Amino acid sequence: MNKINPSASIKNILAAGFGSFFAVLFLFIVILIIWDSYRIYVPSGSMAIVTAKSGKEPAPGTILVERGEKGIWREVLPEGRHFLNPVKYDVRIVKATEIPLGKIGIVISKVGKELPAGEIIAPDHSSKGVWRDVLGPGLYRLNPEGYTIEIADAINIPAGYVGVVTSQTGTSPKPGEFASIGEKGVLQDVLQPGLYYINRYAYQVNVIEIGMNQVSMTSGNKGGSVFNAKSRLVSNNTAMKELETNTLNFQQELRRQNQSQMVQPSVKESFNRVMKQNAKPASKMVRGDVKAKMPMREEAMADMASAAGMGIPAISPEAQIFGVSKAVEFPSRDGFKVSLEMTVEFELLPEHISKIYLLYGDLPQVVEKIILPQVLSVSRLKGSSYGAQDFILGEGREKFQNDLREELEKTLATKNIIVHNAIIRTVEIPMDILQPIRAVSLAQEQNLTNISMQETAKKLGELNTETELIEQRRREVIQETEKLVATTAAECKREVETIGAEVKLKVAEIGVKRSELMAKITSLKGETEANVKFLTANESALGEAMLSKALGGGQYLAYMKAVEALNPKITTKVIYAGDGTLWTDLEKAALPLPTTPAPIRIQHVPQPAKK
Repeated sequence: MNKINPSASIKNILAAGFGSFFAVLFLFIVILIIWDSYRIYVPSGSMAIVTAKSGKEPAPGTILVERGEKGIWREVLPEGRHFLNPVKYDVRIVKATEIPLGKIGIVISKVGKELPAGEIIAPDHSSKGVWRDVLGPGLYRLNPEGYTIEIADAINIPAGYVGVVTSQTGTSPKPGEFASIGEKGVLQDVLQPGLYYINRYAYQVNVIEIGMNQVSMTSGNKGGSVFNAKSRLVSNNTAMKELETNTLNFQQELRRQNQSQMVQPSVKESFNRVMKQNAKPASKMVRGDVKAKMPMREEAMADMASAAGMGIPAISPEAQIFGVSKAVEFPSRDGFKVSLEMTVEFELLPEHISKIYLLYGDLPQVVEKIILPQVLSVSRLKGSSYGAQDFILGEGREKFQNDLREELEKTLATKNIIVHNAIIRTVEIPMDILQPIRAVSLAQEQNLTNISMQETAKKLGELNTETELIEQRRREVIQETEKLVATTAAECKREVETIGAEVKLKVAEIGVKRSELMAKITSLKGETEANVKFLTANESALGEAMLSKALGGGQYLAYMKAVEALNPKITTKVIYAGDGTLWTDLEKAALPLPTTPAPIRIQHVPQPAKK
């Protein structure tokens, strides 16, 4: 049997303990090193781009690869903790793309299938090119190595406008027809006022004024404007107001491109300066001092509006003006040159805007291509049938204006343009015909004035006569009224007296009847009292007779009366027992007799007849 050494056991235990401690410590250090070197933390609002140093070789020309392949991963790592071997992977942390409110994100893909020649819009997300759908406001994590996100303004169509949409890709439809889905051209449906997230590469939106507008023809020496667009409502929301301004400025840029041949270099420079100011991001403009930037923008607009003879519109929140200084000139029926300045009020309905844009173009082009030529043509056609004098005199001028308006209404209605009014403001004719016409007109007017004065004097005399007649009639009416009042009062008094006499007569008749009734009452009362006395006396006599008979004779009655007379306190009781009744106790059986005994027959005396 071996003896156990206590000291050796303790050493072994200590050695095993220290070994375990160092093993745990070594394992902790290894885990700490791995944690520190392998751990990747992506903060909020960021993403991590991973590049694999090893793996399967991708196809040549591939920009983004899948996991397991060598190269830049298509997938990005979102915010949070991730663990990757630093030996095998490189990680780059970048900010995610944030699209603010009122903006859109247009995605341009650099990876995927190649597009056909001339195409820029990708049919799906697996092809290169511009994605048709856009990204709305929010936070997006697309790998910037393969995708570029272009942030642009959303389209905010103000009240009083509509948006005509033109698809910029696809096959072309038949001439004069709207484009369908997948075709290139103008779409039939328009965009109503509101905010729209639309890809400008895929669709072009022309913001066109609707409702009432006017076009004016003015002479060149006045430099007046031809087309004044309707004033628009300005939003109280600063961000929305900036979006509306940017949308309208973009529309102005499209319009100016159509007139670029007419624009002088100084006007172009002013326009570029305005567009650079308006191209700032809406978020910066909202955070900045918008009021401080407005004078600079208005100054640039004033520079553009001051370009002599160009008539290029300045962008303002109140109105937009397009100008061509030109009056309507035509020969009159009698061969004189007539120059007119006029204003035509017209309206474009929303349901016709897309068709008008398809056929004629934007609103300034409609004015220049359709309205102005029609106004000039109709004015010359109608005006040549009038003499020069007709344009000076009020009736002829009014007739020409009505004819012009009616003809413009019929002509432009076929082009879906509603004309509400055509107003002639100024008429210019040669002085050699104007002066004689004026002299004749003045003479005619003077003659008419004299005639009118004569008529006025005549009417004044008639008025005085009528006034006197009215006064006379007034006095007659007063007299008739007083007579009628007196007559009515007399008749009323007579009626009152007649009614009073009738009342007195009725009262007298009632008094007579009352007296007759009182007499009858008195007579009946006397008769009744006599009858009562007679009946009372008669009954008393009958009672005396019955009492005498009951006592046995008149002498006994006399005795009783005498006794009663001697002493009134003595009470005499007469007891009537009837025939054949025997009473043994007369005192106890005594009963007081009534004044008129019931068994005694009373003889009634007939009453005298009533009178």
